[in-house]
Amino acid sequence: MGSIQQFIESVFRFYADGFRNMSSWGKKAWLIIIIKLFIIFAVLRIFFFHDFLGNKFRDDANKSEYVRNNILKPGN
Repeated sequence: MGSIQQFIESVFRFYADGFRNMSSWGKKAWLIIIIKLFIIFAVLRIFFFHDFLGNKFRDDANKSEYVRNNILKPGN
């Protein structure tokens, strides 16, 4: 178990040192990447991925029945 922990610690130190010694160009590139990921996962989810089952059904039994019926339909 100790070797796995040492491996994880060395990988963490590798990336931490890399980010710490990164140039200003690299830091700006990572900032752009983080902003893009935020837009993809947060903003687009609000507008395009609505909680269909949560709005249509109140309890888990009805949700699972709806999903089971639609998965098992021929042609889907």
